[in-house]
Amino acid sequence: MTSLDRLAATVTDRKGADPATSWTAKLLAAGPEACARKFGEEAVEAVIEAVKGDRDRLTSEAADVLYHLLVMLAARDVTLDAVLAELDRRAGTSGIAEKAGRA
Repeated sequence: MTSLDRLAATVTDRKGADPATSWTAKLLAAGPEACARKFGEEAVEAVIEAVKGDRDRLTSEAADVLYHLLVMLAARDVTLDAVLAELDRRAGTSGIAEKAGRA
């Protein structure tokens, strides 16, 4: 099991936890829209660190982005496995061709 798998399992486990004792449960209790906003904030912070060129800060922010992505997905009952299956489906397909196929 990878770190990302473990984190996704933890997020899922915390869905029913007490928001007073779990940050994940608190985020999820705020609703999908709040989870999406928090993900967006973390993504912007990662972009800022990427532009600055601070590898350590970017690493930290990237970890935050992955965590908040999993929370946002959980808020809409989308599993990491579903996202990975979509990536597998796209494997070997040109990004240009894949994007053109969405139209």
